[in-house]
Amino acid sequence: MAELTRSPIRFRPVYQTRVWGGRTLAESFGRNLPDGQPYGESWELSARADVDTLIENSSLGIRSLRELWKDKTQRAQVFGQDAPDTEEFPLLCKILDAQDRLSIQVHPPAEIAPRLGGEPKTEVWYIAEAEPGAELYVGFKKGTTKKQFAQALEEGSVEDYVHRIPVSSGDYIFIPSGRLHAIGAGLLIYEIQQSSDKTYRVFDWNRMGLDGQPRELHIEPSLACIDFDDFEPTMDGGSDSHSPLLCECPHFRLERHQLKADESISSITDGRFAIMTVVSGSLSHDETKFQKGDFFIQPFNADQDDCPSADTDTTVLLTTWGK
Repeated sequence: MAELTRSPIRFRPVYQTRVWGGRTLAESFGRNLPDGQPYGESWELSARADVDTLIENSSLGIRSLRELWKDKTQRAQVFGQDAPDTEEFPLLCKILDAQDRLSIQVHPPAEIAPRLGGEPKTEVWYIAEAEPGAELYVGFKKGTTKKQFAQALEEGSVEDYVHRIPVSSGDYIFIPSGRLHAIGAGLLIYEIQQSSDKTYRVFDWNRMGLDGQPRELHIEPSLACIDFDDFEPTMDGGSDSHSPLLCECPHFRLERHQLKADESISSITDGRFAIMTVVSGSLSHDETKFQKGDFFIQPFNADQDDCPSADTDTTVLLTTWGK
């Protein structure tokens, strides 16, 4: 594998059914979904023990992202000197297809998660597609108190206290652990997050799950995790933002770049390890093409010959290690 580690590495996504999901992954991206059920999540890059995405290029000699991370020699070559020294690969990348709104939920902050037996989860959402009138639920309406919110949970009036934000394609927002949130209906989202699958549902619109039973709620841990001083946040930016940097935290750094036809992504990776996401247009490397919605890893220290180039004007997201 030594001489191949600079070339792009792509993975086989793992599709997850969700009661709020749909068929956009097939309709917009041409994905071959396993069956006719509603698919809400595509795990594009995951090295969790329960969901470990497989490397498509079997000639690499390593089968999965988890194996790649745990091989110390390959880790240094692929992920670079800035990679965190952690036992598990620390990031998880998804596509979310929200045909219906998700539950109102919260992820546990790092200082609380161990006490609750959960994992902290900070994430960023990039709006890939938004139907007219689509919105997010993030934080609280100004003046809401914990007591009011707890009472609203009992009365079923939670929606009266949660802040709503209209969104458009190209918008993005940072969701730190502890922030109350829900994705509204009619949204396709690229999500970069800590490698955690711990979500506490605080309200689920009184609906049934795919099994016909009410979905479990987690009222007490949710109330322990929620930041009740998070009033009326706004989106962090939109399609008109001029800076390539969209957000940065200790876990990841997210950038957006516009490439001209024939421009190599080496002009933006600058030798850094990068998770690339194609927002529009397409990229090619040798006989491999990356199209809208595709994720891949561009290894550390890659030069122009190792990197895909834009086939036409192309927009990409670049995720690398945060500081």
